[in-house]
Amino acid sequence: MRQYSVMLVDDEEDVIEIIRRKLNWEEMGFCVTASAHNGVEALETAEELQPDVVMTDIKMPYMDGLTLARKLKEQNPKVKIIIFSGFDEFEYAKEAIKLEAEEYLLKPVNADELNGVFARIKQNLDKEIDEEQNIDKLKNYYIESLPILQENFYTSLLRGQIKPDRIGSLIVGYQIDLKGPYYTTVLLHISSSDVPDDMDSTLLNVSVKRLAAEQLSDRWRAKIVTWFTDIVLIAQLENEEEMTALTDDCDRFCRTAKKFSRATVTAGIGHVVPIISDLSKSFEGADSAVSYRMMYGTGKAINIAEIDPHENAEIPSAEDGMQNVFHRIKTGTTESVDEAVRQLVDSIIQARSTIQQYRLLVMEMIADIFRFGNNNHLNMEDVFGKNNDVYSEALSIDSPSALVAWLYDISIKMQQLIVSERQSSTRSFVDKAEDYVKDNYADKELTIESICNYLGVSSAYFSTVFKKETGKTFINYLTEIRMKKAVELLIDQNEKTYIIAEKTGYADPNYFSYVFKKQYGMSPSKYKAAMKQDSGEAK
Repeated sequence: MRQYSVMLVDDEEDVIEIIRRKLNWEEMGFCVTASAHNGVEALETAEELQPDVVMTDIKMPYMDGLTLARKLKEQNPKVKIIIFSGFDEFEYAKEAIKLEAEEYLLKPVNADELNGVFARIKQNLDKEIDEEQNIDKLKNYYIESLPILQENFYTSLLRGQIKPDRIGSLIVGYQIDLKGPYYTTVLLHISSSDVPDDMDSTLLNVSVKRLAAEQLSDRWRAKIVTWFTDIVLIAQLENEEEMTALTDDCDRFCRTAKKFSRATVTAGIGHVVPIISDLSKSFEGADSAVSYRMMYGTGKAINIAEIDPHENAEIPSAEDGMQNVFHRIKTGTTESVDEAVRQLVDSIIQARSTIQQYRLLVMEMIADIFRFGNNNHLNMEDVFGKNNDVYSEALSIDSPSALVAWLYDISIKMQQLIVSERQSSTRSFVDKAEDYVKDNYADKELTIESICNYLGVSSAYFSTVFKKETGKTFINYLTEIRMKKAVELLIDQNEKTYIIAEKTGYADPNYFSYVFKKQYGMSPSKYKAAMKQDSGEAK
């Protein structure tokens, strides 16, 4: 059975204990996890524990129950509120209804009535959770989302962003038909300089996409994707010889688009590939084919295999490998950095490039390293050393293992510098917060929101970082600072309680005394007397 947490709030401890004993909480599916004696204390506790149900009195010091209920709903709209009071007044009931309270009860609370209230609340909580977890609802949402998921899949596939071993499961999960056995891509480039005066470019794209679906989709089992201001077709072929027919169909389509959509469309056709994961390479060829429109003209189909048979040849590049190294430097361990460096060097060696190509790759890698360092505000002299001829040093490396060691050493240095910079930045951020509290603890308006405005950060980020660095919540830290100052004013300067309250940021002297007692286990006056007694005994 699901169990939900309850917080009881009343300024009288006896009332809280009576309510605790009235019900068999565990049997009903509840657990009283906290109690509070005023609205301020309850709000702080609720922020930390996030109770499912809060049962609160109305008339309390420092913050009444209705104000507490309103703030709790702002903090967590799903929290269930039960309000009880000894005041049978219609205005209270109206306000409770506005706050969407589950129940408004009059003291003394009847056990049977209370039992019924919590039974209804549990039923509502169970129903809410069941609805959120409703499998049929999730299935319907998934089906509605399929077109978007499929389009995102096609886009990621064309960019080469999906690992080959994941493609099969995604195709099944997204209900996609890509059986092939051969594939190619067609990039339909819509001229932006030849748009009819009475036609919006966005509508022109829609028109061409719909026409492509009518003219090309069925025969070539094509998947159609919007690609920025252009359109991409992922076509499926029975054999490589069908490329000629596809090219002719695309050429006819360009003329049809001009006639019916009044769009100047150039169709760039990439290489045929037998593996879905290679579609990104086919798309690169399609994109290159479109660029040849500068020589061959617009409004026609251009097959990259016909105009540049060597376009598909692999040109050695270290860009992807370097990006993987940089990603590991920023987010990975030293072991993962080592793995990424070895993968990069392996890819360079396996490319079997000429010595000229190898030297060009190394120079490009160094340029990428400097760019990465500058983007992350690193002092590159700390990485490479002062007055060091980096290019000569790198080009003099004479073995793959030496290249791995050189790249790994540079990568680890950059990783350490980035980690050090993050720690320094975080510590500086917390130091500013602590200094601000020490300078402004007497400000009655000092809150987590005001200090976040001062620092220019969100409350969520501030709370996380502050707790991680100090081991305390901001409220606890602020209270400690105020209490330390209060003790100093109380003992050393012999100030009155109401003056100390004002000087330490408390508008209400009674609430100051309450917090002081909670902190030190006794009232300010008793604390002062105890300190004097201890001082006398010491003498």
